[in-house]
Parts: sequence; structure tokens; C-alpha cells
Amino acid sequence: MPPVVDYVKGKPQVKRVETFCSVLNKKPLLEEKLYSQILSDIDKLIKTQHPQVKTGALSNCHGDWYEWMLAQQAWNYSVENNKNIILLLLPNVTGFDVAELYQDKLYGYICDLRQKVGESANVKLITSNPDFVLIDTSKMELSPEFNQEIDEFTPATISFLEKAYREFIHKCSFTDVVGYLSVKTTFRPDRRLQLSHEGSLMKALYAHLQTRDWIINPKGLKYYGASTSISEADRKGLRTVATHSIINVQSMPQAAVDEVFQINSNSSAREAFEVILSE
Repeated sequence: MPPVVDYVKGKPQVKRVETFCSVLNKKPLLEEKLYSQILSDIDKLIKTQHPQVKTGALSNCHGDWYEWMLAQQAWNYSVENNKNIILLLLPNVTGFDVAELYQDKLYGYICDLRQKVGESANVKLITSNPDFVLIDTSKMELSPEFNQEIDEFTPATISFLEKAYREFIHKCSFTDVVGYLSVKTTFRPDRRLQLSHEGSLMKALYAHLQTRDWIINPKGLKYYGASTSISEADRKGLRTVATHSIINVQSMPQAAVDEVFQINSNSSAREAFEVILSE
């Protein structure tokens, strides 16, 4: 099937979901190729049939396409291996506040922190949403859909992957949210900084909840990164300390990013998920 491009006032707009599904509607393609090659092949197909589409417009689609491939692989890995920990896509912060995954009392603590930061110092506690959240479902009852593999990419299955997080809004205890994963198709120095900043903030909020709820010796929150290609410079740049962990001499400094994975195929995705989804 051809890629789907609409023309609005003469300008081409790639329909991300329909194009992705039209190209990846056959399972062997995802099994046999590198993710970066799949993204490149989609670009070439679109440019061949719609040469007016700009390279920048295609690059803007890559993030979603990469996330959908990872989301499907993570989902199926959890189902196949009976994992209690699942990896779920999150929308960006303009569409959802990740703190709302927590139960009302914990969410209230974070809202209270934000308010007091603003009132006391005239600054804002601004956070972005990681791309994925790791949730331990061992104490939860889930709907039957959470035990079914996703074998094909359709608008319906992508919508399900993107909305599955809604099952957990205001339902997660302190121990249920176990970590986050942020992904980039490629790393640039500014993207490395974004991951380190985001990981540091997520862990600071976790530490705040620990303090407010008097939780002794918590397991800790994990924050991971992933990309199709990772250089040694990327790994060095992501060895950043979580800022909150260096203000107390009674505790060991923590990494802002616990581990970064090169995920560019189904096999490398499964290897990463063996670590990320471990209990």
C-alpha cells in the first residue's frame, strides 16, 4: 500500500498513522530489518511518490514511528514472558501530567510542591513527560486486553498502545511506578541534556514523595534512555549525576540516567527489555 499524504492549501502533510500502518502491515518486515532502515525506507517511499514532502517533515514523524515499534515489542515481550512490569507510551506534557498516574494523595503532594515552589521563589517546577513509563502491575487487576499480543500495526492497535496508560490514572501507589524510558531516533548533545535533566527531575520528585510519605529504604526509581545508534560520546554525556542526590552526604550519588540502550532491531529490543522489564 502507498504512503498516505494529504495536501492542505497545496502543502503536503504526512498522515503518520496511516502511512506507518500501510508500510508495516506485514510482520516479516519488522522482523527482518533494522529500525533505522525501516525509517529510511518509509522516507524514500514517500519522497518517491510525493517529492514535495520536506525532509524536516519526515524527520518529525520518525520519533512517533520509532516509539510505536518499541511499544509493540515491549508489550509483546511482557505478554509472552508473563511480566508484571509493563512499558507504556505516554503523551507529551501538554496532553497529560505524568504525576496523575499516582493515587490522589501522592499526586496531591506533587501539586503541593509545585504550588509552594511558585509561591516561595517565583519560579516554576517545569517537567516534561518521558516517552514511556514502567508500571508494576502485580497488585492490580487488568482488563483482558492487557494479556493479548499485538501482532499487527493498524490505526486501532496504535491507538490502543497510545491510550493504555489511561488504565492507570490515579491508581498507582508509590511502588507501582518503577521507572521511565525516553527514546530518541538519534542523539545530539541537546537531546542528551534533555534526558539527563528529565531523569534528574523524575528522581527528585520520587525522593520528594518518599520523604512526604515516610517511606524507608525504597527500591528506587529507574530512568533509561534508548536510541537506534549510540556513540561513546553519548554514553559519556549521559553519565550525569541526579542533582538532588548530591546535597545529602548520608546517601550515595545517583545517576540521572541509569542505562542507555542501543535498540535498532527486534532482537536488540528484546535484549534491552530483559533488563528494563526485570523485577
